[in-house]
Amino acid sequence: MIFPLLIVVLVSFTPNAITQTWPPKLIPSQFTLENYQSLFKRLPIGREMLNTVIFAGAVTIISVFFDSLAAYGLSRVDFKGRGILLAVLIATMMIPAMALLIRSTSSSAPWASSTATSHYHPRMADVGGIFLLRQFFISIPKDLDNAARIDGAGEFRIFAQIILPNAVPAILTVGMFNFMGNWNDLLWPLIMTSKPETRTITAGSQC
Repeated sequence: MIFPLLIVVLVSFTPNAITQTWPPKLIPSQFTLENYQSLFKRLPIGREMLNTVIFAGAVTIISVFFDSLAAYGLSRVDFKGRGILLAVLIATMMIPAMALLIRSTSSSAPWASSTATSHYHPRMADVGGIFLLRQFFISIPKDLDNAARIDGAGEFRIFAQIILPNAVPAILTVGMFNFMGNWNDLLWPLIMTSKPETRTITAGSQC
């Protein structure tokens, strides 16, 4: 697992002329900082790294919050049409991401703007996260909810003080998947950002 990362680090300090030789050398005979100097001159790495941290971090926090709220409603609250709503949400997971990009890039889309946070909005909820959290919430005994209601707790207090503390492993899992997915995402930031100062590091490296 570490070996490919080691190769990447070694190649980054190797002159281009040596990296293109055959047969390739595991340990280069010469090291240089020209690759890093060229990178920092060509791209605003600091700004793009900050944009990536803000994008991935903010979207993860907001998405986990909305996902957990939706999962609580679908798992603990009895309302008419709950099963149909859950089926529709799961069905949306079968829609290819490429098909969603067509509508997302339309000028009539509510998030289609040149603002720095315009590409955040469609990522503020995730069906996969809702489904995972719902399945975990179902495993928490409902006797805890009933005991809290007898003591006068409302739904949001039950959610915040009973469900969330007992669902920390699931919340951390959803948060990790969200953060890694948004950090490594290339296509969405590349399409939705038009200014160099708003691009993430993956999108900026392609421009």
